[in-house]
Amino acid sequence: MEEREFLSGRVRELSQRTWQSDYLTHTAFLTLREQSYVRDMAGYGGKPFPCTEDGMCFTGSISGVPFVLFGGYEEAERRMLCFLPSYLDAGAFYASSDSALSCVEIRPLNVKFADALTHRDFLGAVMNLGIERDQIGDILVQNGKDAQEAAGKRTATDRAYLFATQEIAEVIAKDLTRVKHTSVSAQIVPAGSCDVRPVYEIREGSVASDRLDAVLAFVFHLSRQAAQERISAEEVYVDGLTAMSAGMSLKPGCRVSVRGFGKFIYEGELHETRKGRSFVRVRVYA
Repeated sequence: MEEREFLSGRVRELSQRTWQSDYLTHTAFLTLREQSYVRDMAGYGGKPFPCTEDGMCFTGSISGVPFVLFGGYEEAERRMLCFLPSYLDAGAFYASSDSALSCVEIRPLNVKFADALTHRDFLGAVMNLGIERDQIGDILVQNGKDAQEAAGKRTATDRAYLFATQEIAEVIAKDLTRVKHTSVSAQIVPAGSCDVRPVYEIREGSVASDRLDAVLAFVFHLSRQAAQERISAEEVYVDGLTAMSAGMSLKPGCRVSVRGFGKFIYEGELHETRKGRSFVRVRVYA
């Protein structure tokens, strides 16, 4: 509750600042849970945010001030809440989004001797610079796992893209020289130049309904009882919030994570089967 009240106060402060002074304001990068709080403040409740046609930004308004939630690319998990002045709409904001965040491209100095680095390796290296987590958005890695699928063998990391606040991006570009045992170079590039995306496995199948326990059982090959036990143990999170009911209905776009199992995005029902079951699709993070 304290976290929610603090964020609410900060959000209303920023919206008033934009309203009164007519300039862009923004938060640090928000987690999925914090974005859920913002959704409540904007009056959407359990409904998903509206988004722009290209899917880059979630949109809405708080206290009469329009905002976008933007994380650098269309499927970003961590996003900044940016309040728009009168001279900016969502489209114009996206065209000039580098005014709110920056993208850092990180490459090994010598690919031949580079490690196959993971998201955790890059995050750890950046945190070791004394940087707070909320100053960093998503980190996208073109790594050995992807290369292994394509080439049949494990290869070194090719590159990574990291989204950060402008000030922190400059620090990273200047001070980040090593990730694990690999010497790297880091430079600020336009956000649109990031062409690395998360790797998903598409799964489709029939479930009794869109209830959380039914979908979990399908995705992770569990019994309904086992899925309910994970929920009762508070090991399941929907859009960053602890799932308290096995019977909650999942909405398209919900991001679900289960401790020890993984996470997925629920895309919704494709059609109803002849037996009255729901044929659904999910994207499971590889």
